Amino acid sequence: MDTNILLENGTNELEILEFTLDGNSYGINVAKIREIINYTPVTPVPNAHPSIEGIFMPRDTMITAIDLKNCLQKGASGSDGLFIITNFNKLDIAFHVDQVIGIHRVSWTEIIKPGVTVSTAEDGVATGIIKINDKLIIILDFEKIVCDISPETGLKISEIDSLGTRERNNVPVLVAEDSPLLNKLIVDCLHKAGYQNLMHVENGADAWNIITDCIAQGSLKEHVQCVITDIEMPQMDGHRLTKLIKDNAETKDIPVVIFSSLINEEMRIKGEELGADAQLTKPEIGNLIEVVDSLVL
Repeated sequence: MDTNILLENGTNELEILEFTLDGNSYGINVAKIREIINYTPVTPVPNAHPSIEGIFMPRDTMITAIDLKNCLQKGASGSDGLFIITNFNKLDIAFHVDQVIGIHRVSWTEIIKPGVTVSTAEDGVATGIIKINDKLIIILDFEKIVCDISPETGLKISEIDSLGTRERNNVPVLVAEDSPLLNKLIVDCLHKAGYQNLMHVENGADAWNIITDCIAQGSLKEHVQCVITDIEMPQMDGHRLTKLIKDNAETKDIPVVIFSSLINEEMRIKGEELGADAQLTKPEIGNLIEVVDSLVL
């Protein structure tokens, strides 16, 4: 299946690939997908996590295969179905699914944040829900799934400790990140690094509202001198937020750092075209501090 559907840059749209497990519909951002292939036999890994089916090596690249049914407590997959091969956080991972339905182009404003009503096995690994033709599609948090299986793939908080004792500073930084866990980790790391004047929100729309309110009150420099943003967020994504900031005469000089699991060659080009000052993958929390330092200190 061709997943290279071109999207205009900064339009707040994304492509969702719909796939099924046990007849239920789930989704993944197409930007994470390298290719989709038929199931291929894998080599089991001794003492691996129960959700890891094994490893295989198409085209000289070692790929770990994860049984998504097992992750969602729906049993185990057989020797059929498909592998959705992904790349994010600099990792190549294949997710075993039953069937691929198709691709939907949607706006981030249409994605509903999971609420207390989501109490199934998907609870905690759903980043959003989208309604397509009266059908609900649960968008899964693939970063969390991988991190739960292999914690060392997550943010390397120890990198902050290696920076040593830091002087406190009052440079105002605005963080936009929809994952409550990652939002807290980023803020905690900034605090450890001496940044005390922080605001943090869960999507680009809230971040832009803060910026426009500050412009209206004439207090932009006092409240926002740097923006750190994820790409994938409900309501408004990080690319749209970057475009709004860089296209506005009053905000174009504010440094924007895109901190996302999606930074690959194609996404890096998109970020550069929008004017992002720096782009880093999620595990590089130590580099994030160094980049912020270089932009504001």
